[in-house]
Amino acid sequence: MKTARFLDRRSPPHIVTLVAIAGLSALTMNIFLPSLPSMAKDFGVSYGTIQILISGYIAMTALVQIAIGPLSDRFGRRPTVIGSLVILLVSTLVCMVATDIYTLVAARLLQTAVVAGIVLSRAIVRDMVPMEEAASMIGYVTMGMTIVPMIGPTLGGVLGDAFGWRANFVAIFALGVVVLALVAADLGETNRNRSASFSAQFKAWPGLLASPQFWGYTAVVTFTSGAFFAFLGGAPFIGATLMQMSPSTLGLQFIFIAAGYMGGNFVSGRYARRYGTSNMMLAGTVAMIVGTLVPAAFLLAGVGSALAFFGPQVIVGFGNGLTLPSANAGVVSVKPHLAGSASGLSGAIAMGGGAGTSVFASSILTVETGAMPMLLVMLACGLLAIAAILYLRYGDPQDSWRAEEE
Repeated sequence: MKTARFLDRRSPPHIVTLVAIAGLSALTMNIFLPSLPSMAKDFGVSYGTIQILISGYIAMTALVQIAIGPLSDRFGRRPTVIGSLVILLVSTLVCMVATDIYTLVAARLLQTAVVAGIVLSRAIVRDMVPMEEAASMIGYVTMGMTIVPMIGPTLGGVLGDAFGWRANFVAIFALGVVVLALVAADLGETNRNRSASFSAQFKAWPGLLASPQFWGYTAVVTFTSGAFFAFLGGAPFIGATLMQMSPSTLGLQFIFIAAGYMGGNFVSGRYARRYGTSNMMLAGTVAMIVGTLVPAAFLLAGVGSALAFFGPQVIVGFGNGLTLPSANAGVVSVKPHLAGSASGLSGAIAMGGGAGTSVFASSILTVETGAMPMLLVMLACGLLAIAAILYLRYGDPQDSWRAEEE
């Protein structure tokens, strides 16, 4: 594989480009979270209804990822990313001018094409480097990417206060144009072993699906992400309804979990090769559980301030940042020749689980229950992730990453 040269599409993409395509995908998901209550009011629907813009998006993302991986394995990473960005731009234009909830939801679901940025950034990294180095590089890519969703809700809240919720989609469109231009100039093709046909890919899937390692790593990704998606589903209700925050103030609260995630990614990028993916996943999941227990303890003690609830989310984010790069590197390393398909399928499962936890966490929150039900969902996700990691470590004597440690 050639050395990456910035703005040279004959070479592998620069890390800046990988950060940009992954970051745009994350931004599209969360920029308008602080504006959800005002959007519900504007369209005359309940918060539960408008929340489909998050839960429906996550569920649709799961389906899109199933197709994105095989498309990139068959036709290449570059054309798949470019096509997904074009679809994003068209659907975002429709969101900007939507006058009814049905049009908005339909266009919002089409925006999920941008998930190719997250799926294929991992596959591209695995095309370029071996597993241990991939875990480190994915950590750095995700760290850079996290800057975008860290400021996304804050930016969205400010735009919502100043210009209304439609300004969030104007921002997505403008940034999408910039990223498309960057991809066209810099993203060289990295898939040098393309599948001969879709049927050949699907014939190879049983071997992937029969792998205990694939399911183990996917379970870690799913449950670790599930805690984050439960937070995304419930935090707008907690901040806007229970704590009476404005969109801009609520947007600021998301900095805690995003900043922690960025810190975890940095540590993962720096130390994954030294300590191994297994130890990074285990340490990260334990941190995530601790970050969930701290605000729960504050609530039980009668401390219900915004800082007491949102502040400890930095620990949850840090744990996710430690765990996910190593788990995703494991997913795309089980069958390297199916890296795109493995990344897409695993991501689809994780997003499907995320949609479920997001809907469940938001549906069980009421003024009477307070924030505790959401924290219990996050805690359950953490415990299930621990169980998956322990299975990977001790459940299969042929496990690839036990050999890696030896």
